[in-house]
Amino acid sequence: MSKIETIEQLRTLYPPAKGLAVDKQLTRLDPHCRRFISLSPFAVLATKGQDGLVDISPRGGDPGFILIEDDETLLLPDWPGNNRLDNLENILADPAISLIFLIPGVDETLRVHGLAEINTDEALIQQFAIGPKLPKTVLRISVKEAYLHCAKALMRSRLWDADAQIERGDLPSIAKMIQDQAGLGGPAESQPDMVARYRKLLY
Repeated sequence: MSKIETIEQLRTLYPPAKGLAVDKQLTRLDPHCRRFISLSPFAVLATKGQDGLVDISPRGGDPGFILIEDDETLLLPDWPGNNRLDNLENILADPAISLIFLIPGVDETLRVHGLAEINTDEALIQQFAIGPKLPKTVLRISVKEAYLHCAKALMRSRLWDADAQIERGDLPSIAKMIQDQAGLGGPAESQPDMVARYRKLLY
């Protein structure tokens, strides 16, 4: 057997999940989930496109940047980006989403699955005001599943270990990489210039 095509084949290699691996799954946020989200400055958002492929994108802000409306509802602001709108367009066709929350220095993660709607309600948007700046939209997410995920992946990757980090100069600037991918010539924006420009446009 090489290519696995059925659940039965798959389960000959992996025994059924049981015990805490199953029992930990919740249908709403409990105090531990709420605390985890309140300390998280970074999450990964996944949606399903009409082409059947999954889009994944990072979301970040100050700890607790995703607000908890109640035990079954999260609010995620959409700040300026590249205007591809992959995830937002996906949600209009299929509201199912997944989030993974990370906290720097913590190897465990929190997974949340639910249904999202794109909202322009003024009261929701005003909750995310940073000075005079406001997000254009807010995702209102109805939580359907939530559970803590074990530390193994982050332990293997040593994600938070300072001595596992590489120098940024080990890669070309992102501008150079994208320029090469797009087949463009001419000088590319340096990484420090890009960072300086982004800092002016974060919100």
